[in-house]
Amino acid sequence: MRILLYTGKGGVGKTSVSAATAVRCAELGYRTAVLSTDPAHSLGDSFDRRIGSNMVELAPNLWGQEIDLLSQMDQYWGTVQGYLNALFMWQGMDSLVAEETAVLPGMEELSSLMQITSLAESGRFDVIIIDAAPTGSTLQLLSFPDIARWYIEKIFPFQRKTIQLARPMVKRMTDMPLPSDEIFDSIEELVSFLERMSRLLSDGTQSSMRVVLNPEKMVIKEAQRAYTYLNLYGYSVDAVICNRVFPRSLSDQYFDIWKSAQASNLEFVHECFQPLPIFEVPLFEQEVMGISMLGQMANAIFGPATTRGGDGDPTQHFYIGKPQQIFRNERHYVLSLPLPLVERDEVQLHRSVFDELVIRIGNWKRNVALPIGLAKLDIAGAKYVGDRLNIYFDTGDALPEISEEELKPTRWEALKSRFRRN
Repeated sequence: MRILLYTGKGGVGKTSVSAATAVRCAELGYRTAVLSTDPAHSLGDSFDRRIGSNMVELAPNLWGQEIDLLSQMDQYWGTVQGYLNALFMWQGMDSLVAEETAVLPGMEELSSLMQITSLAESGRFDVIIIDAAPTGSTLQLLSFPDIARWYIEKIFPFQRKTIQLARPMVKRMTDMPLPSDEIFDSIEELVSFLERMSRLLSDGTQSSMRVVLNPEKMVIKEAQRAYTYLNLYGYSVDAVICNRVFPRSLSDQYFDIWKSAQASNLEFVHECFQPLPIFEVPLFEQEVMGISMLGQMANAIFGPATTRGGDGDPTQHFYIGKPQQIFRNERHYVLSLPLPLVERDEVQLHRSVFDELVIRIGNWKRNVALPIGLAKLDIAGAKYVGDRLNIYFDTGDALPEISEEELKPTRWEALKSRFRRN
């Protein structure tokens, strides 16, 4: 089974790309489900028909659903929300405000993503395609299971036992609502579901994240940050879809400036996302709506369909590996990038004013957006480990000893000087 999640800034054509991918998968005979987790659903508009909160058949082998966030959240969070609502109202909060406050930030998006787990575990589909909400915070929230697991293992048993012992006495002293065993059971079930969802989406053999963007500088910057955080949380990104590229046949002088800007931005896209494959999709002559136009978009992205697993199959793993890793060793945070077959003296590194890391090798340049946690740290140095360049971010400890084989001393000093902030 394959799960393909498309993410990107709102308005870049993410829904159309998701729908086109679904149409192609269904044509190849895969039992395909395409889901919209965006609160402002437009999946039905792409297919030019109504799609509701229930799974509906759109074509042979193809089903679609626009997830009802309220019902999903009520299913997975309703019991806990009801208790928190009662607690806030007991403290004097207005009932409507209490109901809104009882919803954790991002809970709607998380609830919709849990539907993916249910469908995957049902075994009904070969491919599940997600048109994700246009927000990077949704993907950052996928780190929540790690925090929740610690709470369940360390704090939860103590709190549950304490409440059970104290409930009779507290009830005699106050009318404050206390969490029941049902509340604790609901939280435990929620965390278990989140963990299963996290394992499913972080399994690179099953799930792939794909970034959709337009060749515009602001859009590329946001996509770059999303890509960095996907790598930070260990999610496999295997492709970038660059949508609405002006066709070369466009000769109207009115668009000359736009074409020149796009050419520059397309070069920037390659700098930001190499070695990922980058699929360019032209700006079509008409709006992409309906099965026929979605099929044309699928041809533009993936090429003509051949057979399952062959050319034109969106379920392929277009890139296998970890093009960017962020981890911590005993003394540093480390940003690790693959740079095989490169002489050490060819590499030039510096930081831009936008807290990006710029790597130059001859005429080749790579821009790496740094996550907030690393952007505020000074860079202590860099060294080669195998065919990867490891860049060390200073946490106040000394850098591990570096041998001449790892990095030439003269180059080491040059790197340190380039890394110092102005």
